[in-house]
Amino acid sequence: MPTRAVAPTESPEQAVRDANRHFYQAFAALDLERMDEVWLHEDSRIFSSTQRMKVEISSVWVRVEGDVAWVACTEHVTSTFERGFDQALVQATNIFVRRSVAENVSSGAEKGRPSAGARQAASYRWHMVAHHASPLPATQAPTLQ
Repeated sequence: MPTRAVAPTESPEQAVRDANRHFYQAFAALDLERMDEVWLHEDSRIFSSTQRMKVEISSVWVRVEGDVAWVACTEHVTSTFERGFDQALVQATNIFVRRSVAENVSSGAEKGRPSAGARQAASYRWHMVAHHASPLPATQAPTLQ
């Protein structure tokens, strides 16, 4: 499911929070296609080797300044190996940019076929342009379980 276009009445903070949530839902499902939908495609593709990993997030903080937003959160990462699994806490920062999307708006128009009175409505999508994650210090030495 692609990230949805944002209605002009929705707050930028909530729209970025939704885009960030979409990324982590796809990440937790190991769904590279859905993860890829969030990314702005102006450079090369990343996350091509994500496998055998579960990621959940907490402590989500969002800041929006114009067409740029950033999210700080804690990732709870569980990695599965052939002989067990390991868990880690990771501090992540995600950076998003807002891009306009033109949508046809009309009353009573068939899907995909705007009526003669259709007009263009300004909407936008938030696209991730950077994801950085750093491991948080463990209270104990990590153990392979």
